[in-house]
Amino acid sequence: MILEQLPINWQNKCQEHGFTTSSPIQEVVFSPITNQKNVVGISPTGSGKTLAYLWPSLLKVKPKAGLQLIVFTSSQELGIQVAEVARDWGKDLQLTVQSLIGGANIKRQIERLKEKPEVIVGTPGRILELIKQKKLKIHSADHLILDEADQLLQKGTVEFISEILRQVSNTAQFSFFSATAEVALPAIQKIVGTDFELHDVTKITQTNDQVTHYFLQYPKRQVVDALRRMSHIKEFQAFVFFNQLTELGITEEKLLYHQVPVASLASDQTKELRKLALSKFKKQELKELLTTDLASRGLDLAAIPYVINVEVPMTKESYIHRAGRIGRMGATGTVITIVQDQTIKDLKKLTRDLEFPLKEIFLYEGQFSTTPKEKSTFSKEKKEISQKSTKTNKNRLSQTEEINLKKEPKKKSKNKQKNQKNKGARKKVKA
Repeated sequence: MILEQLPINWQNKCQEHGFTTSSPIQEVVFSPITNQKNVVGISPTGSGKTLAYLWPSLLKVKPKAGLQLIVFTSSQELGIQVAEVARDWGKDLQLTVQSLIGGANIKRQIERLKEKPEVIVGTPGRILELIKQKKLKIHSADHLILDEADQLLQKGTVEFISEILRQVSNTAQFSFFSATAEVALPAIQKIVGTDFELHDVTKITQTNDQVTHYFLQYPKRQVVDALRRMSHIKEFQAFVFFNQLTELGITEEKLLYHQVPVASLASDQTKELRKLALSKFKKQELKELLTTDLASRGLDLAAIPYVINVEVPMTKESYIHRAGRIGRMGATGTVITIVQDQTIKDLKKLTRDLEFPLKEIFLYEGQFSTTPKEKSTFSKEKKEISQKSTKTNKNRLSQTEEINLKKEPKKKSKNKQKNQKNKGARKKVKA
């Protein structure tokens, strides 16, 4: 077990953090990363990928020897989080970790670079900006890690990565990690060719067994009402995911109008606002954190019980990463996707290849239920009351009919006599 191979002070730290065993991804990549191999690590969200690449990588870094390790992250929030973890473990090795995150004060970052950090964690855009300003030289970096590699190598970001890689040595080591890194393999091959080891432990990693997946049929025009109702459920707290930023903004305004404690995490916000929203969410001051796929990658917030998709995610990878915000390292959680008649087929098609059962859930009586309303305990009581009411009405109706029936023959008799007179009169006229 790799925990036994760690330095004594790290072993003590593992005990402090409650790590009694290492995860599959941590086990399989430790040796190849240590031995300078290029690695592609694929493992479910919440399975310990950050420490999987940081442990062997940090152990290779030499103190006071200049920049050696760069970790690229797909978002500011993930960058901040990874930098905090790297500092926590790096301080025991006398290593300096510098975060270079977009949205942060660039002058302050430039000032801190004078400390000559051995490790840099940052977003591609900010790192490239500092390189172009000649404030950062990365030619000495001999190991580059791409966390959430499939997202970093998408169009729009891969151009930054490619330009940065021109500044490093041809002998540099690369590590790529993600829950869905297989979709990035063509892009990875353009960087390292076929010279890499692929380690996919998805099938042997048991991290999301306690996460249940549901769909909730609800009219699209009433989605805000659904979110408002959910916020009143006991111990409810959720990541609420949107496909479109405009829809997120409109929904946030409506929920705040109804005094629901929510905030948003969006790409058009300042770093301070995003940090404040995350802080309040962590402190459980918010019931719902409204966001897009921006927050679907890497964020590790303990004990969040729900993920709500207000509509069907655009891709299977998006669904996987959103669901990965809960159920981390074996914790329980619930994923609910809101659908309508025309979108339920899209959800079933999207999740067809994912190995989990998709069930229907219902929202009423101030709670979630897997039982349709008409079969619930509450509804049975209402049904009994309704049946009693119907029985009483039937009895009243029977009494009324009885009275009417007694009167009816007389009415029919009068009509009959009238008809007979008319018939006779018509005959007389005819004659």
